[in-house]
Amino acid sequence: MSGTVTAVSSNGEYAFTKPNRVAITLLAGLGVEGDVHAGVTVKHRSRVAQDPTQPNLRQVHLIHEELFAEVAGAGFAVRPGDLGENVTTRGIDLLALPVGTLLRLGDEAVVEVTGLRNPCLQIDAFQDGLLKQVVGRNEAGDVVRRAGIMGVVRAGGVVRPGDAIAVELPDGPHRPLERV
Repeated sequence: MSGTVTAVSSNGEYAFTKPNRVAITLLAGLGVEGDVHAGVTVKHRSRVAQDPTQPNLRQVHLIHEELFAEVAGAGFAVRPGDLGENVTTRGIDLLALPVGTLLRLGDEAVVEVTGLRNPCLQIDAFQDGLLKQVVGRNEAGDVVRRAGIMGVVRAGGVVRPGDAIAVELPDGPHRPLERV
């Protein structure tokens, strides 16, 4: 299984969206260099309020570009970086990956998948009604989160649009992604 990086984004300040960049540098054990969410411990405000000593399992946010086309069908215009992701991908079903999957981005960087992004009300502040497009329920009534995945940086490196993404699944049995 493989895919492509279509955009990279980062922001040194707390803001919902992240500007696109020519490249980002991933730092092992920290996240995206210069990004407000980089660090060994949690940086997301809601997580810091609960317990600022928690490990940061949300160092890198990845989202699949295919989602943008899906929400466009419902009248929403979303571009790379708009939902706060660091890496926008194409060609990989990110939401179907198990916990512990390694994503090799470009020549050096490796991100270990930790779980699903838990979308919040800020998505509706960005575009009213968008939250219902990225969080819903399946036939069994279970919550389905579609706003991307989170990971931690295992090996650093520069990541650019156009870089290949190689997927390395963990040894089984596989654990499905849960929110982190």
